[in-house]
Amino acid sequence: MLAKIIEWSGRNRFLVLLATLFVIVGGVVAVIKTPLDALPDLSDVQVIVYTEYPGQAPQVVEDQVTYPLTTAMLSVPKSKVVRGFSFFGASFVYIIFEDGTDIYWARSRVLEYLNFAAGRMPKGVTPQIGPDATGVGWVYQYAVLAKDKTLAELRTLQDWYLRYQLTKAHGVAEVASIGGFVQTYQVTVDPVKLRAYGIPLAAVSKVIRESNRDVGGRVVEMAETEYMVRGKGY
Repeated sequence: MLAKIIEWSGRNRFLVLLATLFVIVGGVVAVIKTPLDALPDLSDVQVIVYTEYPGQAPQVVEDQVTYPLTTAMLSVPKSKVVRGFSFFGASFVYIIFEDGTDIYWARSRVLEYLNFAAGRMPKGVTPQIGPDATGVGWVYQYAVLAKDKTLAELRTLQDWYLRYQLTKAHGVAEVASIGGFVQTYQVTVDPVKLRAYGIPLAAVSKVIRESNRDVGGRVVEMAETEYMVRGKGY
C-alpha cells in the first residue's frame, strides 16, 4: 500500500505540491483565526450561588440554606451537576451546566429558580449569584500604597473610587477588595451605666436605628419662596 502511494506521488508531483500548498495555507489561516489564551479556560460552564447566614453553624446552614437551594436548582434546564457546600456562616451552591451552554442564559435560568427558592430561606437571608467568571479568570492583582494614609483610608479609596473605575474596563467581571480596614461606625455600650439609668439595650438600638432615618416633611410656601422640610438622619 505504501509503495503504491509513493509510486502515485512520483507520477503526480504537481498534484502533491498543490495539495501541500493547500495544507500550508489552511494551517496558516487556522493559526491566525484560532483564539489563543495564555491561560485557556477549560472549566465547566457553572453558576455559583452564595448565601451569607452570619453566626450559624455549618449544620444549620446546611439544613436551612444549602439543602433548599440545592433541591431547587436540580430542576434548572441543562444543569448536569449541583453541588452544595456549607461553612460557618456561609453557603455555596455550584450549578454546572452542559458543555456549550451560554453562560448568560445559564445565569438567567438560575435567577428564575432562585426567586422561587428565596421564599424558603430564613428571615434576613438573601441568596445571590457570583460574578460571571471562573477561577482561572483571576488575572491581575494590585496593591494600593500611600505614605500619608492609613489602612482604613486606603480601603475606603479602593472601595469607593478605584473599584468602580476598574469595573468599567472591558472584560472585567468583578473587582474584589482584600485587606485594609473597612470603614464602619460602632457604638460602645457601658452595661453598668445602662443598668444604673434603667435603660435596656433594646432601647439604645431603637434610638440609634431611628436617628439614622431620613424623615420627609412637606413644602412650606412663604411669599415667593418654597422651603422643603425634612429631617436628615445620615
